[in-house]
Amino acid sequence: MIRTPAQLLATAAMLAAAALPRTAAAQDAPIRETETVPPAAALTSATSSDLHDAVTRFGTDRSALMRRYDAPYSAARRERLRAFYTDWQERLASLPFESYGVESRIDYILLIAELRYDLALLDREERMAAEMAPLLPFSNAVVQLLESRRELETIDPPAVAQTLATIAAVVDSTRRRVEAGVRDTGDADVANGDPAPIRTTRIVAFRTAATVNDLRQNLQRWYRFYSGYDPLFTWWAAEPYERANADLEAYAKSLRERVVGIREGADDPILGDPIGTEGLRADLAHELIAYSPAELVSIAEREFAWCEAEMRRAARDMGLGDDWKAALEHVKTLYVDPGGQTELTRTLAYEAIDFIESRDLVTVPPLAKEVWRMEMLSPEQQKVAPFYLGGEVIQVAFPTDGMVHEDKMMAMRGNNVHFSRAVVHHELIPGHHLQGYMSARYNPHRRAFSTPFWSEGNAVYWEMVLWDLGFPQSPEDRVGMLLWRMHRAARIIFSLNVHLGTMTGEEAIDFLVDRVGHERANATAEVRRSLNGSYPPLYQAAYMLGALQFRALARELVDSGRMSRRAFHDAILQGGNMPVEMVRARLLGIPLTRDYAPRWRFGDQR
Repeated sequence: MIRTPAQLLATAAMLAAAALPRTAAAQDAPIRETETVPPAAALTSATSSDLHDAVTRFGTDRSALMRRYDAPYSAARRERLRAFYTDWQERLASLPFESYGVESRIDYILLIAELRYDLALLDREERMAAEMAPLLPFSNAVVQLLESRRELETIDPPAVAQTLATIAAVVDSTRRRVEAGVRDTGDADVANGDPAPIRTTRIVAFRTAATVNDLRQNLQRWYRFYSGYDPLFTWWAAEPYERANADLEAYAKSLRERVVGIREGADDPILGDPIGTEGLRADLAHELIAYSPAELVSIAEREFAWCEAEMRRAARDMGLGDDWKAALEHVKTLYVDPGGQTELTRTLAYEAIDFIESRDLVTVPPLAKEVWRMEMLSPEQQKVAPFYLGGEVIQVAFPTDGMVHEDKMMAMRGNNVHFSRAVVHHELIPGHHLQGYMSARYNPHRRAFSTPFWSEGNAVYWEMVLWDLGFPQSPEDRVGMLLWRMHRAARIIFSLNVHLGTMTGEEAIDFLVDRVGHERANATAEVRRSLNGSYPPLYQAAYMLGALQFRALARELVDSGRMSRRAFHDAILQGGNMPVEMVRARLLGIPLTRDYAPRWRFGDQR
């Protein structure tokens, strides 16, 4: 990048500021014990929820069962969890809801919603398992071996060897039948001794390949448990196990290459696994969102249009007319030199803290400012996380010397000074780090109800607050903040449309490139992360939608004068991570009934 003298001086000044302590006072003042140790009253105060222990017990027991029943798509796992959730529903039905205060009622309603959703997820998993069943005729035999070990049953080495040999034969036969389905040879070939073909879709094959790999890894752990310890087991089982292991590996590879179409060594395709309209409705009900998917897409399109209008205004202020993409392109060139991103991050972190503290917007405990740390994202991690990740540890995305030139340039352009200035406070303070710090200390039992509508939504809400209070100091800063705000609206549009089956992963990438202005590699990584199965279906939509919920609530409580900004923000952080409609019920004292249903229309007005 060719920099003007003014740009070079600005970069040098910025890095020099990053190398200095935040203020002279901060440099000289020691950390006092009273700043990090809470007052005595706080040490003895207890939660006001009668269901604190019940929620904690539920979350702990559920995690224990998940660890115990770890075989993927296991019918035994679904049966045990279904019994667990049903038992909890019966227990809650007998509790004296009418005698509870608001905190207890909130926990009751959220726990009921969690149980209802957990049962719905088991039904969804069962449907997905049924789709894969023709491709996994050997899975029950594998799961039975795993369950036998978990039940600590006495092993029968000859019988186990026969089971392994059968698994290997069925896996090999299934692979050949699936490959016949790809060739589309037809049933007539069965008369000639060829296997009857199995036909499937790329999405089901992709999911099945992942399941086969999971089964193989579980079988490897099962084998290591006995091998060598029991000589008779090893004598009988070693050869058929090696054959089963190799056949499972070959089958997963065949599914990926022959059906899905992934070249060896290439990145996974961006397919997604759509849950459909009914699946989205179930997820929205769990989040207490009283909107249909189509209504949420309409809200996102409205917010997107606002961002485009503000982008054009910033472009005009930069002397570029209405060409906001030219403004965006210019901002992408304003990155620091290699090695400078960590110092930039430090400067931006303290700038945001000073901004919110000087305006008395929220309580920031001194210990929260002391303990946050920084790490770098590896080139491999940046394939799915091309921007900052955060919390107590902020993870910085920036190129390393081993990356190819094109990837280096896209990483620097995508993490330029003004984009970064809009993200660091989202990840640290007042965003995810402050959230995590407070929710670990106030109502921590509500982790069982954690939702991105609270965590991601609140961090984006802070982006809106800082925008309204003049945090962006230049048109370039505004472009940086608007890029991310536009990105959040785009996430709603592409993620919901993918799950509705009206947009493909490739179309989502094109949307982020053409409509938002992302670098293609960054857009690809973003969509891959959104759709690879590691995030719930509504996660990407939660950023903007949760922010709109908090903004609507601030209008009810802060703009009306009923609460100060600081009291409002502290109350959110101290109430615990939960669906935002319950935050509203808590702060407004809304009457809650045992059969409460979501009704808040937070997004009907801009």
